[in-house]
Amino acid sequence: MSRDKLIIAGVVLLGLLGVLVYEQAKKDDSEGKPSATAAEAPTVAAPEDIDKISVTNGDKPEVVLEKVIAAGSAPADGGVPDGKWVLTKPVKADANQQAVKDLIANLKDLKANSPVNIKLDDEVKKDKQLDPAHALHLVAWKGGTKKVDELFGKSGPVGNLTIVTDKPNDVWAVKGYSSYLYAKEAKDFRDKEIFKFDDANATGVTLTNTHGTFSFAKSEATGKWTGTVNNKPIERFDAEKVKDLLRSYKALSADDFGDGKTVADTGLDKPVAQVVIRLNDGGTEDLLVGPVSTGTSHWAKRASDDSIYQITSYATDWVTADVSKYQSAADAGASESGKATTAKLEKKK
Repeated sequence: MSRDKLIIAGVVLLGLLGVLVYEQAKKDDSEGKPSATAAEAPTVAAPEDIDKISVTNGDKPEVVLEKVIAAGSAPADGGVPDGKWVLTKPVKADANQQAVKDLIANLKDLKANSPVNIKLDDEVKKDKQLDPAHALHLVAWKGGTKKVDELFGKSGPVGNLTIVTDKPNDVWAVKGYSSYLYAKEAKDFRDKEIFKFDDANATGVTLTNTHGTFSFAKSEATGKWTGTVNNKPIERFDAEKVKDLLRSYKALSADDFGDGKTVADTGLDKPVAQVVIRLNDGGTEDLLVGPVSTGTSHWAKRASDDSIYQITSYATDWVTADVSKYQSAADAGASESGKATTAKLEKKK
């Protein structure tokens, strides 16, 4: 190749390299490349003793959590006072205490890692999920004083893109943000517990549905379960099925809630099933199950109050089924009978 051609090829190559560098620079800016000069990092973490939290995940309803502290409950060691977290918005309800504690633990460890060099026009905000329709807006207070107020957007190679609201034109990469702790539906910040008991302490179960009245009792002497339906012994009764029922109910949780609905609205004034679980301390757990709510889930409520829940088909199947749910398979019974006969013949030999 001639010298002139080599020079031309070199110029073309340099031009191409220049274009590639320019395009990469544009890409870095788009993805959130840290700027060369860093301003003083803002505070993005909140103290552990905050007592009010607001979470608005894009266009979803705002969730407000507040800590209710009983008088005189401040701990002697000077730590965070004990209290109970409740939802005050969009509904008034008990909060899932562990979910709130996990959020606070994550929030107190957040750190602004570096400033991010992007121009915040409307298109970029939308792309980076920092616009009102997509950003997660978090505000936390202590004693009425706002401690943090920030927007969280897309996660990138340098951290989670974040705007502190008193500096709306600055974007920071924040380390440690766990989005799943914040971006929950309102129902997932709520206490979903319906029942909580030790299944080993159950002594009896009575369930009533369209197929009859089932009664299961555990012998105090042997610990073995017996079962009847409409006062007649269940043929091929399988005690393991009762244990499975108890395992599915010992920590029964709601899948969703029936806020704003009445007992009549949900058909729970005429339940399709009722289950009563007796415990060895004399207590009972009593649940009414109504018709289908959505999909295969059913409406349900404790007999003792009018809080309305939705529970999954895994739980409802145990109390709406016919007697076959509590029987061993017919061929299994025949097989066991055959084994017993064979054993007797072998013994005679």
